[in-house]
Amino acid sequence: MTNNNLKKEKGIFLITGIMAAGKSTIAQLLSERMEKSVHVRGDLFRKMIVNGRVEMSGTPSMEALEQLRLRYKLAAKVSDEYYQAGFNVVLQDVIIGSMLQDMVEYIQHRPLFVIVLTPRPDVVADREASRSKKGYGAVDLTSLENVLQFETPKIGMWIDSSNLTPEETVDEILRRAFTEARI
Repeated sequence: MTNNNLKKEKGIFLITGIMAAGKSTIAQLLSERMEKSVHVRGDLFRKMIVNGRVEMSGTPSMEALEQLRLRYKLAAKVSDEYYQAGFNVVLQDVIIGSMLQDMVEYIQHRPLFVIVLTPRPDVVADREASRSKKGYGAVDLTSLENVLQFETPKIGMWIDSSNLTPEETVDEILRRAFTEARI
């Protein structure tokens, strides 16, 4: 996929991976390469809850899972609305396990392109250690990596960005997404 493809066909680009996989950076850079685009940050819907927010953990409560589903549904609806208004949408969030298939179903408009960032665990650990924002507190990287690798449906384009710069990762997405990421 090149920038010419983006001029011909708009779409919704769902970028996922575990925390510190590079989702925010890649989503922002990808959206900047598109003529009319929006970057939807799924985690903002979690942060909107002022009182009563229940965080995810290694063994999440039913309430935590319901809030996570609500967050995904809201992000999907916002993405659909922006798409319907003529925007390319780049939606990013931690969406792993069976919830990735749920998210694909929540998003109504097509084309939908799913991109799963899968840098090596050691790269993710280094990134997580060096950044100020912290992911899911009680959820450790190994648990998230196991869910990603063993419980997440193998749909869309999976890209190991361990040895790529953010710009190179976006170049790779633009080159491969129309053939490998389309749902």
